[in-house]
Amino acid sequence: MAGEAKSDGSQSGPKLPQKRFFRQRAHVNIFNDIPLEYPVRPSEEDWSKLYPAYFRPMEDSQTEQAVTEAKRPMSPMGTDDQVPQAKRGPGIAGSDSEISADRLAQVEFADIGCGYGGLLVALAPLYPNKLMVGMEIRTKVVDYLQRRIVALRGFQNDLVKRKDAGESVEWVDVRSKLKQEIDALSKPLDPETEELHDNGETDRLVPGHYENIAAMRINCQKYLPNFFNKAQLSKIFVLFADPHFKRRKHKARIISTTMLAEYAYVLRTGGIIYMITDVKDLYDWNVKHLDAFPLFERISDEELENDPAVPCVVNSTEEGKKVARNKGSKYLACYRRIEDPAEQ
Repeated sequence: MAGEAKSDGSQSGPKLPQKRFFRQRAHVNIFNDIPLEYPVRPSEEDWSKLYPAYFRPMEDSQTEQAVTEAKRPMSPMGTDDQVPQAKRGPGIAGSDSEISADRLAQVEFADIGCGYGGLLVALAPLYPNKLMVGMEIRTKVVDYLQRRIVALRGFQNDLVKRKDAGESVEWVDVRSKLKQEIDALSKPLDPETEELHDNGETDRLVPGHYENIAAMRINCQKYLPNFFNKAQLSKIFVLFADPHFKRRKHKARIISTTMLAEYAYVLRTGGIIYMITDVKDLYDWNVKHLDAFPLFERISDEELENDPAVPCVVNSTEEGKKVARNKGSKYLACYRRIEDPAEQ
């Protein structure tokens, strides 16, 4: 079980980071001139550092054609020595689980303000061939999540080697795992047990082996278009964002007319933006701005019942679990990107 995972200590092999060493205050001034690395344009971002199983390294001297070739995904059944691979296992999201060997790999899901990565870890096996990135401005939090992902990949690679050696290794049942985690929210956990409960799979194989998730430090309210091309993303997640209660701080809210224009730019037609919060005032603010924006339309609750990502959005983040255990309210709204009449 995930509770048996190794954490920082004297054991050999992958080690999961301990969250208590990576705590950081929730508020960061997004308007400060923070030194960050970002590409001038999306084509210059080297995603191989985050997704070594899907991208070959880019070199500064590469031609445009070579750069394109470097972005071709490695086959999930390939024999690349750097990333031990097993059969990817069954996803549960239908055609979203399929990948073509000659299709250019690209990030399609973005978790804006991803925190400690609960959503990414939950979504990874649901969409094993969709690349998703968590974008967070807090240094320690990003450091924690990056270490967490490296450790989870290490556990999976060890399991793959054992399976290739003939050992019996179990594949996780993704739907059952998610249901068990949701049911567990009704039970109180002490902080140490909570951390182990959240860590992800360490002794069972999961579809995708966590190779499809990554995290980066970025100020999304300044540099989002530097990383993504127009209509590149199919899902954007804005979960339990900082409410910025003071009126003079409202301009820093992650949902605003300005930011919605950028989300509409990077989100493809039919793509979805997921928003959830436990603050009713922030929910009303978000819904007001999304309803008023001409390129988004709200998705009905009936349609959301068939969306496999929604249970993760509601229940899998660290903040979402905290709200559930405190018997608090959660306010969910999801909007679809519609076609721009000016581009028809």
